[in-house]
Amino acid sequence: MRRSVVEQNEKVAALPAYSRLTWERAGWISRLWWVPIVALAMAVRFYQLTAAAIWGDEGSSLLLSEYAVGDLWFHAAHDVHPPLYFLILRGWIELFGDSIGSIRSMSAIPGVVAVGLGIWLTRQLSTRRAAVLAGVLLALLPTAVRYSQEVRMYSLLAVWLLGATLALVYWVRNPERTRYLAMYVVLMSAGFYTHYFTALCVLVHWAYLGVLWRTQPRGQRLLARPAWWLSNSVIVLLYLPWLPNLLDLVQHVEQLKVGGDIGWEDPVGLLSLPSMIWQFVLQDEGVGFWAPLFWAFPMLLAGIVGVTVWRDREHYRPASLLALFLLVPLLLVYGVSFVSPVFIERYLTVYALGLPILVALAIDRLPSRLAWLGAALFVLFVGVELVGLKNNFTVDEHDQFNVPVEFVNRNYQEDDRIVLSDMMWYLSYVYYDQTDAQLQLYTPPKPDGTPTRPNAYGFGTLVDQDGGRIYLDRLSALPAETRRVWLISSNEAPDDFAPLPEGWRELSRQDGGGARARLFVLCNVASAQPEGCR
Repeated sequence: MRRSVVEQNEKVAALPAYSRLTWERAGWISRLWWVPIVALAMAVRFYQLTAAAIWGDEGSSLLLSEYAVGDLWFHAAHDVHPPLYFLILRGWIELFGDSIGSIRSMSAIPGVVAVGLGIWLTRQLSTRRAAVLAGVLLALLPTAVRYSQEVRMYSLLAVWLLGATLALVYWVRNPERTRYLAMYVVLMSAGFYTHYFTALCVLVHWAYLGVLWRTQPRGQRLLARPAWWLSNSVIVLLYLPWLPNLLDLVQHVEQLKVGGDIGWEDPVGLLSLPSMIWQFVLQDEGVGFWAPLFWAFPMLLAGIVGVTVWRDREHYRPASLLALFLLVPLLLVYGVSFVSPVFIERYLTVYALGLPILVALAIDRLPSRLAWLGAALFVLFVGVELVGLKNNFTVDEHDQFNVPVEFVNRNYQEDDRIVLSDMMWYLSYVYYDQTDAQLQLYTPPKPDGTPTRPNAYGFGTLVDQDGGRIYLDRLSALPAETRRVWLISSNEAPDDFAPLPEGWRELSRQDGGGARARLFVLCNVASAQPEGCR
C-alpha cells in the first residue's frame, strides 16, 4: 500500500513536467504555421512548370546567359534590362543544366521565397491571422504564379523588393539598428541591377517615410536622419558602374523603338487600369465581360484599399505602406503610358503583391460582428484567383512552339536552310534547335527601301555581331545550290514570306503555338531536280 502511494505521488509530480514538455512541443509546432502556406505556393508554382514552350523573352534570357561574364555585361547594357538576373542564370545553368525544368525552377524558387517574405512582412505589420490570410492569397495570386514560371527576372525582383521593404519596416521600428539599413542597401542595389522599375520602389519608400513624418516628433523624423540619406547615397554609388550603360540606353530609345523592344504596347485608355487589375487576379483583361461586372470587381478592391488606408490609425501606418507599394507604381506607370506606353503586367507584377496583403489586412480588421463579410471577401478573392490559375494552367502541350521545331528536327536533312520571319520566333527557336543549320532571320526591306534589320540595341544585340550570316533580306539571296528550305513564320494570314520565289514547292508543314514550319523544295535549281519536283 505504501509503495502504491509513493508511485502515485511520483506520477502526480511528473504531470507538470509532462505538461510543460507537451506545451513546448506544441509551441514549436505552432511556430511552423507558415509551412503549409509556403508548401501551397511551391505546389502551385511547380505545377505544369514545363508545360508551356519557351517563348521569345525567355529565349533572350537564355541567349544572354550563354555569354562570358564580360560579354554578358556588354550585351545586357544594350538590352532593356540590367545584368544581375542573367549572371545568376548563367551560374545556375552551369550547376543544374539548361533543361526547361531547371531554368524555370530558377524563377519558381524565388517565387516561393517571395510568398514567404510577404507572409513575414504581413506578420510584422499586423496579426498572425492577417499573415495567414495574406499568405494564402499571395500563394494563389495568378500574376505572381505566371511570372514564377518564366525564365525572366520578375520573381527574383520580388524577392529583392519585398526583402528591402521588410528591412525598411524593421529599421522604422528600430532606427538605432543600422544593420537593417545595411541589408536595405544590399537588397535595393540588387533590385536596381535586376530591373529598372526598382526606381518605383524607391519612390514608395520615400513616400512612406513622408507619411510617417507627421506622426513623428521633431528631431526624430526618420526621413531627415543622416543614416537614411547615407544609405541611399551608398545605393547610388553602388549603381554608378552601371549608370553609363543606362544613360547610353536612354540615348538610343529610338533604336529600341525601331527594333520593337519598346513602344510596342498599345496606348492606354480609360479601361486600361481596371483591365490591369483583372490581369493581376484573373489573367484576363476582362474587356469582353459584362460592363457592370468589369467595373464592379476593380471598384470593390479599390474600395477595400481606400477604407483600409482611411482607417489606418496604427503608429507605423502599415496599410499606408502597402497602399503606396501597390498604387504609386501602378498609377505612375499608367500616367506615363499616355506619353510612352509601358503599362505592362509583368513590369508591375511585383507591386501587385501589395493587393492580396491589403485585402488580408482589411479582412483581419473587420469587427467580429462582420466576420461573415470577411469570410465572403476571402472566398470571393480566392475564387477569382482559382479561375485565374485555371487560365494560367490551360495549356495544350500539342499546340506549343516546340512542336513545329521538333518537326523540323526530325525531318531535317544536311544542307537544309532554316529561315525565320520574326526575331521573337528566332529567340525561342534557338533553344529547341537540334540541327547543324545556320538559322537565318528574314529581314526584307520596307516598300520605301528602309531596312528592317535589327540594330545593336534591344534583342538585336544578341544577333547583330553575326548579322552577316544571320540576316537574309531576300529569299532569292539564298545560295544557288540550296535545294530545301524550312520557313518558320506565324500561322496567321498574311504570309510573312509572300511572295515566294518561282519554283518553290511545299512538301510538308506543321503548326504549333501560333507558328508554322513549312518545308519547301526548290525546283528551279540548275543541278539535278531535287526529290519532290518530279
